[in-house]
Amino acid sequence: MLSTALDLAECRARGWVVVDSVVDGLAMGGTRMTEGVTERELARLARAMTHKLALVDLPIGGAKAGIAPDPGATVERRAVMRGFGRAAAPLLHGGVYLGCDQGTTYADRQLAFEAAGYDVTRRPGTTRLTVDWAELWDHMADITGFGVAVAVLGALRASGARTPQRVAIQGFGTVGRSVAAHLAAHGHRVVAVADVRGTVEDQRGLPVAELTALTSSDGTIDRSRLPGQVTVHGPGQAWLHVDADVLVLAASAAAVDEEAVPAVRARLVVEGGNMSCTAPARRLLREAGHTVLPDVVVNVGGAAATGCVLAGLAPSDLPLPRLSAWLRKWVSDRVARNCELVQELSASGSADPVAELLSSRGTPAGAAAPGAPAGW
Repeated sequence: MLSTALDLAECRARGWVVVDSVVDGLAMGGTRMTEGVTERELARLARAMTHKLALVDLPIGGAKAGIAPDPGATVERRAVMRGFGRAAAPLLHGGVYLGCDQGTTYADRQLAFEAAGYDVTRRPGTTRLTVDWAELWDHMADITGFGVAVAVLGALRASGARTPQRVAIQGFGTVGRSVAAHLAAHGHRVVAVADVRGTVEDQRGLPVAELTALTSSDGTIDRSRLPGQVTVHGPGQAWLHVDADVLVLAASAAAVDEEAVPAVRARLVVEGGNMSCTAPARRLLREAGHTVLPDVVVNVGGAAATGCVLAGLAPSDLPLPRLSAWLRKWVSDRVARNCELVQELSASGSADPVAELLSSRGTPAGAAAPGAPAGW
């Protein structure tokens, strides 16, 4: 593992890039920007990215970047992203792709790339695109939530569910909104959604399209315009206590810890965010009879689609609609298969299904992927 501190002093911020592993000259991961992000947190996330990519058989290592603005600093966001791009330029040009994550957007990423003089589409071996990188990702913005929804739908089929299921979603950012839209389109009932201000609930089913229209880009819902029948809960964990069949965690890490486990009502718990459950909580949930779909299996859509293009696995020169369909099918097939394997291993009594899956792919759960240089 290699951690590089970035010089962002002129932007009144601190920054790091952590590379967990390199495979065939490539590593990749998102860039998160939060006041509390730490180098240690990034190391855990970079290791999780190694595992995600290994589980979908992509020949790419795991990485993660973080930007921590100084508390109280009033620095223009665009200046921060340009500073980050300039500082990270040697890594980007050296094969470490840094995309979006919590606190950053596709527009932020584009600013960083421009400042670095980096055009991913010109990297040798990358799938040749008929559109530019920004247009591709404007079209694929929902892909991570799409993968999470694929996991939910597959698990419900496996459970024999025949009627619309009640879904609670913690987090209504890009991923949470995408999950809600896809599940509602398949006839399921989104009964609760939580953001940083609390939880909104309607057991008859929330109007997903209307709710999305009332939500800002950072995932905060405008309570003043909600339909009258919606119940509004204040800050706290009301989402944890909602009557629901499915709980999708699409926000903060460790949202469900050991203390929270007894309050979980949903039989299916889906980690749509990074490290949404603590490891002990996952174990306790399984022991209590819940089905748990872990983050490294379901929260992989964006990384997998990006990786397909970076590694040249996606067909070149396809028009955008056909490339999008190809990437969605590729992501769907791998997420669905890995979820099936996790459920099979859990049913057979496995204490750690993900560790068994990683071992079957030659990547021990506590180690970087094969191909990482010595000393990283």
